[in-house]
Amino acid sequence: MTTIPTRTEDVPAPGDGGRGAGGQTGAQQAGAPHGEAPSSGAGHGDGGHGPHGYSSQKSEHLKRLRRIEGQIRGLQRMVDEDVYCIDILTQVSAGTKALQSFALALLEEHLRHCVAAAAEEGGAELDAKVAEATAAVARLLRS
Repeated sequence: MTTIPTRTEDVPAPGDGGRGAGGQTGAQQAGAPHGEAPSSGAGHGDGGHGPHGYSSQKSEHLKRLRRIEGQIRGLQRMVDEDVYCIDILTQVSAGTKALQSFALALLEEHLRHCVAAAAEEGGAELDAKVAEATAAVARLLRS
């Protein structure tokens, strides 16, 4: 398998207003409605119980996502350089697996932290968290 080095010039410039792929802000990329920021680490967006489950691993997650971003940028370079299609497909598979692995780690942290906290409360809060986690799993299975 070919590995693709990352380039630092591919990282957005400090003055780009925090816009990433497609000119979206971080809030838009995170799925927040236009003009709204995603919920902060102070809660779950529902009244909160403290930091999100992934907060303790935040720096590791960001490092992992930057590596995945480098893989995707490498795909762009491969296409630009007319690399053999099977080699590109191999890299697509590696990027897909990396994202799936990240999603599973995040899901596990959500179950251990957010769903477990809701289980302590019981009732509607638990039902909502289980439904939310089930929907997330369904989306992952479709991808």
